Amino acid sequence: MASEQESGEWPLKRLLSEVVGSGPKSAEDMTRAQATGAFERVLRGEPDPTTLGAFWLANRWKKNTPTELAAYRDVMARDSVASMAPECDPVDCGANYDGKGRTALLGVAAGLVAAGAGTPVVVHSGDRVPSGEGVAYKHVLDELGVETDLDPAASAAMTDDVGFGFYYQPNFNPGVHGLLDRRKQMGVRTFVNTVETLANPARADVHLGSFYHLSFAKKLTETVATSETAEFSRVLLFQGLEGYDDVRPGSTTVAEWDGDALEDFTIETEAYGMAVENADLEVADVAADSARITAGVLAGERTDAFADAVALNAALRLYAAEDVADIEEGIAVARETIETGAAAETLADLRAFSP
Repeated sequence: MASEQESGEWPLKRLLSEVVGSGPKSAEDMTRAQATGAFERVLRGEPDPTTLGAFWLANRWKKNTPTELAAYRDVMARDSVASMAPECDPVDCGANYDGKGRTALLGVAAGLVAAGAGTPVVVHSGDRVPSGEGVAYKHVLDELGVETDLDPAASAAMTDDVGFGFYYQPNFNPGVHGLLDRRKQMGVRTFVNTVETLANPARADVHLGSFYHLSFAKKLTETVATSETAEFSRVLLFQGLEGYDDVRPGSTTVAEWDGDALEDFTIETEAYGMAVENADLEVADVAADSARITAGVLAGERTDAFADAVALNAALRLYAAEDVADIEEGIAVARETIETGAAAETLADLRAFSP
């Protein structure tokens, strides 16, 4: 330990004893260099399981700063992410990888409507990621018969060919995927749950995501601003249902960042045709039912609460890309895209895509 201290090394055990894990009153934030070195060690598999678990938990209790999260994100981008940009410039939808467990996942339908209207959309997820281990983008796409085990080049080709692309975490972010078993043993979320949503495998300029509390939205955009590798110049965030990137019914906060200060405003979803409550969007089998809802809404066969929710979520994606002036225009474009059959055609193209 003496030689490590003299050389300026900060292995996780030393960080735990001297910085992040020293106690509820004495714990300190890490410097960028310390956080960088820590996550480099984690991705190399150096810490034993006990030390890694303690480090993750100490970070959770202490609460990470944007500087720490930016350092983690930058290490992930350099040492793990194999990005591949399509020719188009899509909206990056980085929903929480641990997914949903009660309500329909509407991001596939919303993304396909946006794509049908001319706004490319990219989504990315893993498979049963902790701590929720819920239904994510992959599972709904699987139920729709879409190929999901794609390498990054095939994901980029899908995005260009269809206007909607899926990137699969084990194939574009193998270092973080390699932590899956250890994350499952934690039983709680860690900072990895935050930074993986910012992986941006398509190198998009615009990011769309969600938050529970506005303070987290501020932290996330400060993380993007502090990062040396994040390529986002615009971020749109809203309060999501089950923490996913499906907008929460009722009075909901939306926050947007264009490189400077974060601006936020409140919308009443009822004013945009989404006059529902959370319970109205609950389903029995999240993956299978979400796929059926997606197909039905895009075919114009549903005019229920799910159709209204898909229209608003599609409008938010169009607004994030600045392809519409406001959410009202986005709603009109989304509904027209469904009525003309363009959304259904986009789903058909997605199902037919072969790498």
